[in-house]
Amino acid sequence: MLLPAKAEVARQLRRYRAWERVMLAAPNDRTVRTTFEDSGYTLCVLMGKRCAREAADAAERYLRTNQVTYLQEQQITCLQDQVTRPTEPNERPRPGAAVRRRAPAAERRSPAAERRSTAGR
Repeated sequence: MLLPAKAEVARQLRRYRAWERVMLAAPNDRTVRTTFEDSGYTLCVLMGKRCAREAADAAERYLRTNQVTYLQEQQITCLQDQVTRPTEPNERPRPGAAVRRRAPAAERRSPAAERRSTAGR
């Protein structure tokens, strides 16, 4: 896994935190909110997270530790998420767990073919 430069992570984290403070001071300002969301998105992409808060936490952990320790923590976290993540009722099946629903084309027969084969009996 490639990791971003710590200087860039620190810069983006400072930018995110600064816009977070401004957004909390003026939550109805659309320009401020948009810029805050953009800074959160940048941090998400940089840290490989889906949520800006998770990305900010990951950035802080990354800046506190060395790269090997951070990668080990990330690997443990991913494994824990896989074990404890509840499955959604509408979740799509994984490609490895595909279920075959129809018989192969050679085994399928159309209703018309069935009528023809039983009509002469």
